[in-house]
Amino acid sequence: MIGENKHKRGLKQSIDWKLIVVYVLLVLIGWVNIYASIHSENPSSIFDWTVRSGKQFVWMLTAFGLAGFILFVLPPRIWEGSSVPLYLIVCALLVVVIFVSKDVKGSHSWFELGPVKFQPAEISKITTSLLLASVMSRQNFRLSVMRDFLLVALIIAVPMLIIVAESETGSALVYAGFIFVLYREGFSGWWLALIGLVILLFITTLTLSPYISILILIAILTLSNAFRGPRKALWPRLCTGLGFVALMAFLPQLWSILQDYIQAHMDWMQRVTWVPRADESETYRWAILLDVKPMYILLGLSFLFLPFLSVRAFKRKDTFLGMSVAAFVIGVALVFSTDFIFQNVLQDHQRSRIEVLLGMKEDPAGVGYNVNQSKIAIGSGGLTGKGFMQGTQTAFGFVPEQSTDFIFCTVGEEWGFLGCMVVILLYVFLIARLILDAERCRENFNRIYGYCVASCIFMHLFINIGMTVGLMPVIGIPLPLLSYGGSSLWAFTILIFIFVALYRQEKKYF
Repeated sequence: MIGENKHKRGLKQSIDWKLIVVYVLLVLIGWVNIYASIHSENPSSIFDWTVRSGKQFVWMLTAFGLAGFILFVLPPRIWEGSSVPLYLIVCALLVVVIFVSKDVKGSHSWFELGPVKFQPAEISKITTSLLLASVMSRQNFRLSVMRDFLLVALIIAVPMLIIVAESETGSALVYAGFIFVLYREGFSGWWLALIGLVILLFITTLTLSPYISILILIAILTLSNAFRGPRKALWPRLCTGLGFVALMAFLPQLWSILQDYIQAHMDWMQRVTWVPRADESETYRWAILLDVKPMYILLGLSFLFLPFLSVRAFKRKDTFLGMSVAAFVIGVALVFSTDFIFQNVLQDHQRSRIEVLLGMKEDPAGVGYNVNQSKIAIGSGGLTGKGFMQGTQTAFGFVPEQSTDFIFCTVGEEWGFLGCMVVILLYVFLIARLILDAERCRENFNRIYGYCVASCIFMHLFINIGMTVGLMPVIGIPLPLLSYGGSSLWAFTILIFIFVALYRQEKKYF
């Protein structure tokens, strides 16, 4: 017993206090900026519980108490053992809330318990992270095994799809961040590239044309296969593939010239009456070319090579080439289904926000109003900002939801570029510290859960700040620990301090 106590670490050595300090700083920065975002000409006290800053102060105190309870009272081992029931309970709440909640801006995602509102989608990130860590830390688990991979995909997909059914696209998009966890645990990086390719094809199809999207797809697959193959075959593959892409890039112009020539010849045939009938009918056979589009030629030539490439991949046991063939077929299907998805799957406000984001239309007084005003507020802050409670965009309420989804523009206007950088660097330090601590963990469950926490915070940070500066569509997602809201603050507090407690348990002993 004496020997055990000799090697036991105290609170100072076993807890990552730097992580906790950054957490507290971000919460306090959020509280101060919530007060700034709701103040008027006669501002009330920051502690006035009838306004949002006072309510947030209450949520802060309860969050700090909750953090202490998780860290010092609850046994850390409880989380791994209870991951399955917690996951099932929260999934059930996600379904129930669709039928019992009120419609809030087209979303059915909030339980109302008197003055308190609760969003189970915030808690679902915690339970999904716990179950992922529990499943992936099991002995003999391998992501390369199809059964294990499908189980993980199902754990992520179930709450994600239910949240989509609630019309909470922003919260559902956070689940895409779990792919970073899978990558850390052995998932191929090519899947990350594939996801990026899907996004690229979707955007180029909407903004440019399906023809250009398919050319981009062919070019990317050609480059990937060329650099993965033998070095001696690099230049022949590059010249063949990129030469085909270059030829097809000029095909619309060349085809247009050919069609103009055919049309001119046909017009001449109609004006000349002495041409023999047989010659006239022969000429008219070329009229079919007027209805042939360059897209048909591109697809025809491309699919002509697919059987040859498939046989080659089979004979040489070239898995990557076989996957490239499949990726091309799926990519073409995606390109031609983009318009259907955009017009029939996405809701009207989602389509409008994407159109404004991609520059497909201008609507500064409509769906683009929030982002336009947010960029004005951030840009007007300059280097050092206008000063605390001196922001005009903030004071006169030009930016809707400025204490929740658009809290970052308050930071930009009143604290300037330097203030924004301080906040972003605090987040970077928080995420980096989570990853560093996760890598130090000896137990797989703790490491995987730590990466889940870092991924969730990163996705919220990336989407929210991208939204406020016009790089992402407005999808309604809070900035972790800064935005006003009790359920969001509680959720991130629980998410972070479960890991702090797990890390402390590991560091208690040498």
